[in-house]
Amino acid sequence: MNAIAAPSRAAGLARGDAFAPAMGRHYASARNYDYGPERRGNVSALSPHIRHRLVTEDELAAKALAHHSYAAAEKFLQEVFWRTYWKGWLELRPSVWDDYKASRDDWLDVLSKDGGLRAAYDAAVAGNTGIECFDAWAAELEDIGYLHNHTRMWFASIWIFTLGLPWELGADTFLTRLLDGDAASNTLSWRWVAGLQTQGKTYLARADNIETYTDGRFSPERSALAPEAPAVAGLPNPAAGEMPMGAPMPTGPYALLIHEDDCAFETLGLPHAPSKIYVQASPAPRGSSAVSAPAEAFTVGALEDTADRARSIYGDCVEAVALSDLPSDLPLYAAYAPVGPLRDSLPAEHSIHWILREMDKTLWPHATKGFFKFKKAIPEMAERLA
Repeated sequence: MNAIAAPSRAAGLARGDAFAPAMGRHYASARNYDYGPERRGNVSALSPHIRHRLVTEDELAAKALAHHSYAAAEKFLQEVFWRTYWKGWLELRPSVWDDYKASRDDWLDVLSKDGGLRAAYDAAVAGNTGIECFDAWAAELEDIGYLHNHTRMWFASIWIFTLGLPWELGADTFLTRLLDGDAASNTLSWRWVAGLQTQGKTYLARADNIETYTDGRFSPERSALAPEAPAVAGLPNPAAGEMPMGAPMPTGPYALLIHEDDCAFETLGLPHAPSKIYVQASPAPRGSSAVSAPAEAFTVGALEDTADRARSIYGDCVEAVALSDLPSDLPLYAAYAPVGPLRDSLPAEHSIHWILREMDKTLWPHATKGFFKFKKAIPEMAERLA
């Protein structure tokens, strides 16, 4: 249970099965501890598989409920559905993603002209800040493309409040390096730490908290970290907009596009076999720099595994294609691609019939405000899954 499972659906499902007995009260009590990259047994480490939907959120939740009562598995279920909440929140407010990209690009322009900012940024990315824990996490991010969720909060807090770096550049660093780099979870989590998501509420990395929850691996001096975390200035969050509408299922011949945001084509409930299947050939760009080697390898592996599974079911009609070269001889269907880099990479002139999963269709409309409103809908969804 120490390493990230291979980028395949079979490996993700097997990891879920192996971790299922720990998805109850054990997870609730141990989940916040980061024991280091060689001791991941207290968390599932399945976020890369969920990000690419090699394993779906409802499949993972169903495994938890097959082993535990809802009360025992509640914390695990909430963590699984946080991703669904973030996705729904951003779907209802796509301008937040556009604003982030514009602000990131503005800061990149400043970075090219401001030598002091450039030096501080380069030191943070390379793990040369002199803050032992932060530098170790920067190396872990670069080497394996994964950080414990609690560590991501500490890292973002130190980046913003101790190092004084723009949150947008930190979000860009995570998005291009994490195996599970995801537009909604990543952008909105960084906004939350900065005090923009829940406006005025920030997250401060504290030395005693880091020492406790790294089990003493790191003991930073209090003076090395910012003593306070004043909220970053920003505009109020926009009001929730229209819920995206999925297309009806195909009734005649059609082509299916399988992409990196949803590789579990087996669970889409397709009414009949597609005449042609196109699998995304290479990862979509995520940010200002190339996707890191570990993140690219995981995404490529996920797409290759998906193509192999599709060929084993549908035969020679499966073809890997570049997103810019999608044929248009048949009506093209695909699992819904949410707001983010993949959606940005699709040719504007291509008409795709989006299949919206039932879980997203049910839960996203509840993402109009904070998570505490959203989580009231989780028990009903859990009852269906159980």
